[in-house]
Amino acid sequence: MSELSNIGVIKDILGRHGFTFSKALGQNFLINPSVCPRIAELGNAGKGFGIIEIGTGIGVLTCELAKRADKVVAIEIDERLIPVLEETLSDYDNVKVINADVMDVDLKTLIDEEFSGLEVAVCANLPYYITSPIIMMLLEKRLPIRSVTVMVQKEAGARLCAKMGSRDMGAVTVAVNYFSEPEILFNVSRGSFMPAPNVDSCVVRFNIKDKTPEGVADEAFFFRVVRAAFSQRRKTLANSTASGLSVDKAAVLSAIEECGLASNIRPEQLSMDQFIAFAKALRPKV
Repeated sequence: MSELSNIGVIKDILGRHGFTFSKALGQNFLINPSVCPRIAELGNAGKGFGIIEIGTGIGVLTCELAKRADKVVAIEIDERLIPVLEETLSDYDNVKVINADVMDVDLKTLIDEEFSGLEVAVCANLPYYITSPIIMMLLEKRLPIRSVTVMVQKEAGARLCAKMGSRDMGAVTVAVNYFSEPEILFNVSRGSFMPAPNVDSCVVRFNIKDKTPEGVADEAFFFRVVRAAFSQRRKTLANSTASGLSVDKAAVLSAIEECGLASNIRPEQLSMDQFIAFAKALRPKV
């Protein structure tokens, strides 16, 4: 079905199905016709690829993905949209819609069963309230995927794609850079959605690394340290880590000194290698 980004068409379809927007699910449907083709093109939707889409809306992005990729598996949590999608996606026989919460889906099994012989990528227009949990789930599961391309709140995108050692970085920045090479692709104004959110958005892509950084013997502990380090914004690394891990500050300062770092250094000043070294030095002291 064409014209799925036309406001009149959207209202007609949703009206016939008795659909109303859910604030709880963070539903904002794209009405800018130029956005979804760009996401599909930049999100690795092409021949030889299978695409996992998270959150379909009425299927605007789904259609663009289906035009380009060999197969699309779309995961939509809102069961009220399933009959809508049966109508809007009726022209495509390479799309499968799963009514589920993506956080509950066994994505490794899904990939094995649905995308045999294909490269796999993820594309999504994510609700703002669950952006980071979904992105981290996709990365931490070490799925056999090439990339994750998502629409997120502009401010969240800046943090996700911040440079290591920059003022904008946070714990999620470290995690994203650990598993991938992140980049902001383009911005999307709030007027591109119905209903319009109160903030602008951007599309970001995480190109999955073949190998994660070396030197992390205990990955769970490494990320505990990272989360603790950023648990109190703008505090020193020593103060925030000691508080976040509930350990003696002297032990944290000793680890910082072992790494050749200044005692008053802040977590946002560390590089990936320095975070890895710090966690390694701190581990025997905790």
